[in-house]
Amino acid sequence: MGALIFYTVVYFLGYFATHGLNLIAGRLLFNRRIAGLVGVFFVAVFHGYKIISSPLPAGEEMDAATYALGYYVIFPVAVIVCIFWYITWQEKKDNEPS
Repeated sequence: MGALIFYTVVYFLGYFATHGLNLIAGRLLFNRRIAGLVGVFFVAVFHGYKIISSPLPAGEEMDAATYALGYYVIFPVAVIVCIFWYITWQEKKDNEPS
């Protein structure tokens, strides 16, 4: 649960930082949602690398690292991507003329 909250915070930091940059520029430079998602992927790559490259605790096998990678990186990123796709799909659906 903590990893999901962490990646959600990373997403919104990228989202609002891009929003501020767009406001300062006075025009749309970057898509806010995609910029937030790129930030999540960037942090996830480094987070996954740190998990894989760290030494395992004594008595643990490689399965523990795979579990940690899936639970702390892959699952939260997958949830955020699914929510991103759903919100984008809903927005396109709302903008279509009836």
